[in-house]
Amino acid sequence: MKRILSLLSFVLLFSCSNGTPESTSNTLAMSAPPIDFYTLNTTTIEGQPFSFSSLKGKRVLVVNTASKCGYTPQYEDLEKLYRTYGGDDFSVIGFPSNDFGWQEPGSEEEIAAFCSSKYDVTFPMMSKVKTGASRGDDIFQWLCNKEQNGVSDAKVSWNFNKFLIDENGQWVAHFPSSTSPMSMEITTFAAGK
Repeated sequence: MKRILSLLSFVLLFSCSNGTPESTSNTLAMSAPPIDFYTLNTTTIEGQPFSFSSLKGKRVLVVNTASKCGYTPQYEDLEKLYRTYGGDDFSVIGFPSNDFGWQEPGSEEEIAAFCSSKYDVTFPMMSKVKTGASRGDDIFQWLCNKEQNGVSDAKVSWNFNKFLIDENGQWVAHFPSSTSPMSMEITTFAAGK
């Protein structure tokens, strides 16, 4: 009986250790690489598909906006920033959101009309989004999660938070609502200095 048990133990040991290297329990789990900014997609405020790959080679300021917020007048400086530095090397991308204080209740058409008539906005505006790190639009999940952007966790705290992405699609910085679009940090980035 002892011989049979020894033989069974040997067969079990041999069959368990004869797995492929991938099945070895000592293999360390590797974390997933960050998501490439340029693989993200969204929709413009006019309802057209927008691929972030169209921004390759540009420095980008991403901002969550709202029409009925105390920070809404920042549209004026965002437009000034875009007209001063925008073009082949820099862009501002606006994302309306109703996440904070229900300050963006309108439809895409109403938001676009407001931005155009009140602030003469010409920088690209996208459709209304959620800005949460876990349940937000893909771009805001990327902006707010180090696992996705490879650099830092951030929290969108209110309307008009600003994120800077460099010309290589790398997350650079996050600024709260109170930071002016014409601040030295943002204008220096926009100018490529």
